[in-house]
Amino acid sequence: MNDKAAPRNETAQRDVAALTEEEAAAELARLAAEIAAHDRAYYQKDAPLISDAEYDALRQRNAEIEARFPELIRSDSPSQRVGAAPAAGFRKVRHSRPMLSLANAFTSEDVHDFVGRIRRFLNLAEDEPVDLVAEPKIDGLSASLRYEHGRLVLGATRGDGSEGEDVTENLRTIAEIPAELKGSGWPEVLEIRGEVYMAKSDFLKLNERQAAANKQTFANPRNAAAGSVRQLDPAVTRSRPLRFFAYAWGETSAPLGERYSEILEKFRDWGLPTNPLSRHFTDVESLLAHYADIEAKRASLDYDIDGVVYKVDRLDLQERLGFVSRAPRWAIAHKFPAEKAQTVVEDIQIQVGRTGALTPVAKLRPVTVGGVVVSNASLHNEDEIARKDVRIGDTVIVQRAGDVIPQILGVVPERRPADSKPYEFPTICPACGSHAVREAGEAVRRCTGGLICPAQAKERLRHFVSRAAFDIEGLGAKQVEAFCDAGDIRNPADIFTLEARDKASLAKIENRPGWGKTSVRNLFRAIEARRRISFDRFLYALGIRHVGERTARDLARAYRSFADFEASIRAILDGDEARKAELLSIEGVGPVVANAVLDFFAEAHNREIVDALTREVTVEDVAAPQNTQSPVAGKTIVFTGTLERMTRDEAKARAEALGARVAGSVSAKTDLVVAGPGAGSKLKKAEELGIKVIDEDDWIALAQGEKESI
Repeated sequence: MNDKAAPRNETAQRDVAALTEEEAAAELARLAAEIAAHDRAYYQKDAPLISDAEYDALRQRNAEIEARFPELIRSDSPSQRVGAAPAAGFRKVRHSRPMLSLANAFTSEDVHDFVGRIRRFLNLAEDEPVDLVAEPKIDGLSASLRYEHGRLVLGATRGDGSEGEDVTENLRTIAEIPAELKGSGWPEVLEIRGEVYMAKSDFLKLNERQAAANKQTFANPRNAAAGSVRQLDPAVTRSRPLRFFAYAWGETSAPLGERYSEILEKFRDWGLPTNPLSRHFTDVESLLAHYADIEAKRASLDYDIDGVVYKVDRLDLQERLGFVSRAPRWAIAHKFPAEKAQTVVEDIQIQVGRTGALTPVAKLRPVTVGGVVVSNASLHNEDEIARKDVRIGDTVIVQRAGDVIPQILGVVPERRPADSKPYEFPTICPACGSHAVREAGEAVRRCTGGLICPAQAKERLRHFVSRAAFDIEGLGAKQVEAFCDAGDIRNPADIFTLEARDKASLAKIENRPGWGKTSVRNLFRAIEARRRISFDRFLYALGIRHVGERTARDLARAYRSFADFEASIRAILDGDEARKAELLSIEGVGPVVANAVLDFFAEAHNREIVDALTREVTVEDVAAPQNTQSPVAGKTIVFTGTLERMTRDEAKARAEALGARVAGSVSAKTDLVVAGPGAGSKLKKAEELGIKVIDEDDWIALAQGEKESI
């Protein structure tokens, strides 16, 4: 495969954190189809189209999106199944117990997290050891062997985990799979799970024989093993040097033991081969040291492995831990790093995502990594560039692992050009020229251009017409995209001039595919109906970062009118500290929200957009409090400390129902502070400013009308 052979759309390249819900749903659909196709190629045809690392990256991306959008998990999701449906040509076999796959770990931190999750799930003390068994992960074909009364009666492939292929006669030809179990003590019914593989030395000899006979050679030992097991003629399978490692079990008519390590010994006694590198550990560091030792031996082993599997040793703990989705909680596969390569950074370009995030991408001199031609690599953000000190002209080490876009692991300093200069990350958006800023605690720099930035335009406009914003019927995501592509709508104000421009145009909207006289008339009516909008919905529609529906309501209630709000923001931008303190005192508005609002209105482009919009629509003021007779009507209240008789949200709602304004911090404009146990700096400031302070009991009496004044 190469980049041209496997094109990816823009969404497939973007960070999961930047996906909208609509994009996430589309991406999950794409991943489900793509992974299913690779599963069929791998499990049914024994002809994988991509490397293991690239396949793992697809599954990992799917898992990350599902973790962020659990409500979007599909019935055909890769997380809900294993492998692929059985191929035609063999009798289908239903597994008595599913043959599941394993979750993956790619770093030592992932392994620490795995053990940490086990401790938390089982509520184990930090100093209580977790017994684990580590064994190499064989790169072969999974198979299930059913023994009844010690005799092999059925052999099957894993298939999709629930149903596999009956390949009994082929598996009987493998010398390491006993037709009858040895020794004694095995239960009447025993299903052995393991891996059929081909030794590297045998694989080389097989390919030599195939080439000498002018027959097709195999790409790797795994393909050779899987293809050999699926021969319709068992005689062909018999001619292939296949081997077997046992490492699990399915249905049994009697318990096998109390520990996994104990059962492995029984397997060996019964004539079933197990991996000699399996070891028992009680601490993570020893586990990781064993992983490093096996990785160092990897090249010298006579069989292919792609990682190390860790399993909880005690079966009673395995039973308690159970399963999640397609994998057990008590086991994980620690995969080896993918193949690395060196190449040159020819340029660093900035891509602007649909949420305004500036992402640096290294343009590489094309190089083959793991069988794939790589010409781009993500640099993530400016901190990552600075940490690795990646510069244009540098020779870098590239790896494909755990991410669809390859990553740069580091620079080869001795090959750096003498005239190289550190990369300077732009503070201006390359797409629209607006300022690009970083919020405290964030690694991403974002364009503040918002509504005028072409890289963000479609996403911002989709948000603008969404249900919680302007809610324009008939103007959904698809229509917005079509109008944007046609150049009809570039900013929100264009929506409200669309009808006039259509009347003056010869190319009428009604003549476009999917439109007609009635649908266009309905659209224009829906747009006209939204020329009056509430202050909070208008503010939310602007798409200011961190200003969601609730924050927009809080700001609207605090300022009552958009004109007053806008005047206050402009005053703050001119240096009015008192107005800024007032903004920060609003409940639900902290420095992060305040700075996002100020950054938005600091951009002249955004102010022009807002001015053009307010010429087309009327932003309705927030109605004055109806309860003007309450003792707190028109007052500003701050709640601090712990409320014991009602929740903070209930207290806030009650205060607002009485016509009060709830603030998040104490200022000279605060009229009343309700202090519960644990009140700290807010109470101290109220006392310093001479503001009246009452306790929760007095507040409830006031709210219930039992007190007539504050």
